[in-house]
Amino acid sequence: MTTGTAPTASRTLCPPPGYRLAASIRPLTFSPYDPCARIVDGTLWWATRTPVGPATLALHEIGGELRADGYGPGGDWVVAHADAIAGLRDDLTGFADLARSHPVVARLAARHAGVRMPATGLVFPRVLRAVFEQKVTGKEAYRAYAATVRHFAEPAPGPVSLLLPPEPAAVAATPYWVFHPFGVEQRRAETLRRAAAVADRLERCADAAEATRRLTAVAGIGAWTAAEVVRVAYGDADAVSVGDFHVPNTVAWALAGEPRGDDARLLELLEPFRGHRGRVCRLLEVAGVQAPKFGPRAPIRSFARF
Repeated sequence: MTTGTAPTASRTLCPPPGYRLAASIRPLTFSPYDPCARIVDGTLWWATRTPVGPATLALHEIGGELRADGYGPGGDWVVAHADAIAGLRDDLTGFADLARSHPVVARLAARHAGVRMPATGLVFPRVLRAVFEQKVTGKEAYRAYAATVRHFAEPAPGPVSLLLPPEPAAVAATPYWVFHPFGVEQRRAETLRRAAAVADRLERCADAAEATRRLTAVAGIGAWTAAEVVRVAYGDADAVSVGDFHVPNTVAWALAGEPRGDDARLLELLEPFRGHRGRVCRLLEVAGVQAPKFGPRAPIRSFARF
């Protein structure tokens, strides 16, 4: 990459009043050190593979507007989809009425009204992350993800040093034991390789429902992983990560004052918000709501079933 590279395409977007860029696009970054995405001085730099080639998207606010710059062969594609990626296509229809049914949700919806749910339109980059997050700590998941991206090490276009997510075909052709030094056991490695082998079909899904069906048809991918994928790839505001270690407790504590909950209780408490159940979970996350911790301090684990 060459510092100072001019963008391939640019576009100015008009976000709604109170829109919060950093909070809205936070799901696109794994950590402040994500090799594929980072926020620098208020600008999101996000590298990806598009249907027409590699690209980097830069999003930043200027005087109440949102500037989108695209770099590389896929620059036009990411700029054309920049409003969705920024969450500006997020459909909140009916949520205000649902939120009013519970005082906690109503308060969070008002306090974080500027947070939108992004929709990248791209499935496999999210599959890569979600599979690595299965049944391990966040630290372990990030190590596996970052090491895998750096193993394939294809620089992204644009003026910021980022790497592209690995090409699905390359992942599918990589023996499972290559992932072992990254802390990935055979089960997750094989799951990722199977998903990579059908990545083309996954990317052609018309909507979140079809993507969920195709994802869960891949051995090793269940409801939790599918929800983690479609919530960001399609901006699915109803996607619930059933099988998560923390989410049932968080929802039970926030909505019912119960320090512990299971999947059945999670779905029961979220049912009044159907259509926006994942949005409620996202608001709790943005607000930093956590159930009380009991007993000796233990490593935080996602423990998604798969």
